[in-house]
Amino acid sequence: MRDGTKTKELIERTALRLFVEKGITETTVRDIAITAGIAEGTMYRHFASKEDLAWELFAEGYTAIGRELRSIHKSEATARTKLEAMIRYFCSVFEKDSVMFTYLFLARHQQLKKLTPRMPNPYLEFRAVINEGMRRGEIPKKDPDVAASMVMGVILQVIDSRILSQRIRQSIASLAGVIVAACLRVLEI
Repeated sequence: MRDGTKTKELIERTALRLFVEKGITETTVRDIAITAGIAEGTMYRHFASKEDLAWELFAEGYTAIGRELRSIHKSEATARTKLEAMIRYFCSVFEKDSVMFTYLFLARHQQLKKLTPRMPNPYLEFRAVINEGMRRGEIPKKDPDVAASMVMGVILQVIDSRILSQRIRQSIASLAGVIVAACLRVLEI
């Protein structure tokens, strides 16, 4: 019996690239199969549908970031050091796999509503650190959802300017210090 792991990985990487280039809706199973050099039926041996493939890619990538942010949250001592490390990590993810990160960024509006409360979630990790920092007196009291949304907004707007408008040409990782400083100002710490 043949191991289909390499074929599944080929399908996933091909789909990611096409989803980023053309969009999920505009990409067909046929597009993925032709580009990957496989038969359409081969894709269905690994994924029930294009939508299942899109969801699996999103869920795996998004929750992996959430798990790492949770690990950072647990390993750092103060709200400030937690947030600095989390933001730097988040910025570095784009550089490590820009195709995956771009996919997560572009697909998030369609896919986020499918997340369950048990799935690691980057937004919830930032919210938890902010909420904990407020309880410990490290961050001035405010609505934790508004504060987390503002922090994520600072980070994602820079990424948006890199991905969509290409106004920002520097690496996102090289801007991490500036992004950290802006987020700390937003939180008033």
